[in-house]
Amino acid sequence: MAGKSWWERLAEYNRQQETQQAEQWAALAARLSKRKPAQAEPLAILPAGKQAAGLSFDNNSRYLQLAFNHDLSTAVGVLPKIVRDPRIMIEAGTPFIKREGMAGVRALARSAPGITVADMKVSDGAVDEVRMAAQAGARAITVLGSSPVETLRLFIETCKQMGMISMIDMLGVEDPLTVLRPLYTPPDVVVIHRGRDEESNRAKMIRYRHISRIRSKYDVMISAAGGVNLREARSAVFNGANIVVVNVVRPGDPWDGIRTSDDITALTQQFLETIA
Repeated sequence: MAGKSWWERLAEYNRQQETQQAEQWAALAARLSKRKPAQAEPLAILPAGKQAAGLSFDNNSRYLQLAFNHDLSTAVGVLPKIVRDPRIMIEAGTPFIKREGMAGVRALARSAPGITVADMKVSDGAVDEVRMAAQAGARAITVLGSSPVETLRLFIETCKQMGMISMIDMLGVEDPLTVLRPLYTPPDVVVIHRGRDEESNRAKMIRYRHISRIRSKYDVMISAAGGVNLREARSAVFNGANIVVVNVVRPGDPWDGIRTSDDITALTQQFLETIA
């Protein structure tokens, strides 16, 4: 690339990245097309009151949300091994979206069982970001509970207009009720979240005590996230969570979850049995 301007080098790099991403998507699509589902074909999952293909989100059921926080190549290796079950949701995690962009969300949405959650942690510009996620094929999206109330209201309103599941992530929020009270309409899901950095502090726990307080005032689903292993999954459903978020992690990562070196099929089935 000698003699080329900075802009020409940048354009060439972007083309190379797009080509690599397209090749990864093609490889994933080829692998999935050869795979025989272990169980029923994936079904769309929507909140109560929203219908798709005659199916609705069952408030009495529990769901396993598998979060991909690395890159598309990691997803390419893991997705074909996941048990096909309507209770499984696939998350494009925040680091994944920062690495792969909306093209990565689109790739997951086209290939993953169940619905795709875009963990965008919206903090401003809610209308545009919800639309971006919807256009990429995501069926759910997150907003930070610490965002301005105007952002939260626009986020929920736009999600309803776009047929998206609205999720408010309470990461770093001391009292979720202070976030929910000023809203005209509650979200579909409230996420009780212990951050990845917080996992290093054993004194920081997923604050399940908020679940009953939220449920006493709002008809919402509850999601539990943050260093969830099988034991934590049991605690989450015992305390009333509808959705358990489990990270897909690489060997050597300091976080709990399902490791890419594990028996993915067996572990996802074990998680489903644990939360049933």
